[in-house]
Amino acid sequence: MSKSILENFRRRDLFRGAGTIAAFAASAASAKPAVSAPASDVYQSIGVRPLINCKGTYTIISGSQSLPEVKRAMEEASRHYVDMDELMEGVGKRLAQLTGAEWGIVTAGSAAAMTHTTAACLAGSDPEKMQRLPNLQGMRSEVVIPAYSRNVYDHAIRMLGVSIVGVSDPAKLESAFNERTAMAYILAGPGDEGPLGTQAVTAAARRWNVPVLVDAAAEMLTIPNLHLQRGATLVAYSGGKCIRGPQCAGLLLGDKSLAQAAWANSAPHHAFGRSLKVGKEEIMGMLTAVEMWTKRDHKREWAEWESWLNRISEKVTTVGSVTTRIEQPDSLSNHAPTLHIEWDGARLGVTGQEIAKHLLDTDPRIILGGSRGNSVSVMPYMMMPGDDKIAADRLYAALKNPPKSELPPEPSGAAANVAGVWDVEVEYRRGSAKHSLSLEQAGTALTGTHHGEYLSGDLRGSVAADRVQFSAVHRIEGTELLFNFSGRAGGDGMSGTVALGEYGEARWSAKRHKYA
Repeated sequence: MSKSILENFRRRDLFRGAGTIAAFAASAASAKPAVSAPASDVYQSIGVRPLINCKGTYTIISGSQSLPEVKRAMEEASRHYVDMDELMEGVGKRLAQLTGAEWGIVTAGSAAAMTHTTAACLAGSDPEKMQRLPNLQGMRSEVVIPAYSRNVYDHAIRMLGVSIVGVSDPAKLESAFNERTAMAYILAGPGDEGPLGTQAVTAAARRWNVPVLVDAAAEMLTIPNLHLQRGATLVAYSGGKCIRGPQCAGLLLGDKSLAQAAWANSAPHHAFGRSLKVGKEEIMGMLTAVEMWTKRDHKREWAEWESWLNRISEKVTTVGSVTTRIEQPDSLSNHAPTLHIEWDGARLGVTGQEIAKHLLDTDPRIILGGSRGNSVSVMPYMMMPGDDKIAADRLYAALKNPPKSELPPEPSGAAANVAGVWDVEVEYRRGSAKHSLSLEQAGTALTGTHHGEYLSGDLRGSVAADRVQFSAVHRIEGTELLFNFSGRAGGDGMSGTVALGEYGEARWSAKRHKYA
């Protein structure tokens, strides 16, 4: 690191005192901003329609909007070069001061924090072991996870090649740990205080000197930290959710030596986590977000959320049969009140799903917190000032003059006979797979089994004339895979599309199985 850069950092005192980050962010704000297109034009210029977020903080809808102070800190950080190890050392000290944890690092999201922690638990900061990952021969290779904590995100742990030891019986918790156990993992939420919760798991892990990581990605940051107080070794947070830091950043807080080993296993170092790089801009933006978390008026924010919900409630309840209620949160994730809007479906002639689809399909585009039956919900957690008025007006208009759904005409004719065994070819956007179906038919109702290349699951569906639709769900590791088939049948063939949930859509074709 050059002398001039070091001197520049000394002058700025980036890591000294609670007010320094806000101070340099404020100085950046006084500078003349770069000329750029209006925010909506940035996306619409490439055919993408922005959303008003009345759902909460979810990565699939781009998380949260970073705080103005975070944006300014990232802009300022982008103007200088810095030694990344020196930077994280300074950030680690400051995060410790702010959060009360022994140490902290910034990662490229909470999933990256999970991967780096797993690597650190397997290899420590031993470069020889680090370079061998994910080859675990002769090394610890198991991770204990309570059954209630298995989830789609634990792929970030499994990618190191470890074996997952699931525990569903508290009586078997002790025996789940052995000399091969590298780590225990817990997804924060319901169950944290149960017989397989954090305190129980950490007590068992401590006997084997095994670290415990808690994944609190979407939770609000607690100071002093709730999970560390319960005995966890490290806790991971998403930076781009309630803390409102950069979307591609996360926090790892807790034990100093393990957090520093996690940093050693990540970029810029040449280790397993090299691809999970976090830049200086995200690092300083994340530190600023934590600084601001300690200064934000959380009571005022809560009162503002409730005022937004009250505005929406007052507007929509002027429509006949519409009632509302505000529900208080029962977890630390998406921790905000929620407005539930309900109505007489027979009177208004519209369902919650139809209202939600209408608001998402038309402009200004709004994504709601949820829809069920004759109701929808509004979550103010990630709404911006002014969104409440737009949401109130749009919901009122949709309930006052409900959108008319154009249902496809019902097919006529006798239901096709699709009972039997079928050989299926699935054509993905890239690649293909051979599946099979075993279908039983009772009138128009279908039951049976869907066999993938590796997984099998029960299916249910129906036949209307030549139209078929059926769905199967396959459980694998910490998640479920959805296959929602629809198409047409004729003679000894069927074809159509299969919806794959978050993985998009594929084409499928099937032929009746011919026995030798």
